Amino acid sequence: MIRFLILFTSFFFVFTSAEELKVISDNFKGDQKKGVAIFTGNVKVTKGSDELNASKVTIYTDKENKPTKYLAEGDVSFYIVTEQKEKYRGKSQTAIFLPNESEYHFYKKVDLIRLDDYRRVRGDKVVVNTVQGNAAAESAQDEPVVMTFTIQDKNSKSKSPLK
Repeated sequence: MIRFLILFTSFFFVFTSAEELKVISDNFKGDQKKGVAIFTGNVKVTKGSDELNASKVTIYTDKENKPTKYLAEGDVSFYIVTEQKEKYRGKSQTAIFLPNESEYHFYKKVDLIRLDDYRRVRGDKVVVNTVQGNAAAESAQDEPVVMTFTIQDKNSKSKSPLK
């Protein structure tokens, strides 16, 4: 199927920032009166340096046509940069972005990596606030939250094991 390139104009979505939202998908279905736009098939959403990929993305808008919620479903992968310039890459089965709160909520088989210092979190629910730069994780029923840190030893910079 031919992929559709959808660029939202101010008629459909109005953004407070100057960054352009671009959605590429195989299919699009929208209802402006209900404030819902549904993209399916190889969906790629980009805004600034942030990127979200999924099988299906639903965008909800308010009466002024401003996005209030993005719901991504099915093999979600993402790259986000916080206001503190922290870079995250990861995957999950479901993701919700709430632009008014500047929060991403990731659900089911979440694997999130902060690329700056390779902090990795695995769990069933992870929330990242892009303004405050904080995160929280929860596990599924009897599964633990797993967090991995890469710690640089003070002496490792000056001493190499190969010398």
